[in-house]
Amino acid sequence: MKVCLVGSSGGHLTHLYMLKPFWKNKERFWVTFNKEDARSKLQNEKMYSCYYPTNRNLRNLIKNTFLAIKILKKERPDIIISSGAAVAVPFFYIGKILGAKLIYIEVFDRYDKPTITGKLVYPIADKFIVEWEEMKKVYPKAINLGSIF
Repeated sequence: MKVCLVGSSGGHLTHLYMLKPFWKNKERFWVTFNKEDARSKLQNEKMYSCYYPTNRNLRNLIKNTFLAIKILKKERPDIIISSGAAVAVPFFYIGKILGAKLIYIEVFDRYDKPTITGKLVYPIADKFIVEWEEMKKVYPKAINLGSIF
């Protein structure tokens, strides 16, 4: 099984990194921003750099869409996992077309309102995970697994 972990650097990357018990023994690669925290945390990992800023940036959304096509056609992951932010959107949509299973984890600090990324990927995610029971009112098909932290 090959896993793609995609997300912004900072808290989103930390969120994904905390899933290490799941991904540590699997073939994997990361897609994130080429920033110091990502380079440091992922120094021994296969990492692709994506374009940023991503939030409300149409130009980088287009560039990341072409990047997603290139990377996902080359790597062919079985599963794509993300906790956001916007860079997840093109990777999820292209991944869906290519047959990958999609797992999205809504961020911990959202307990009663959706993120823009969450709203965009919810319709196509195979598993949509929330960390607060209240979020099931926002995302009825979500699974509440509690806090990752």
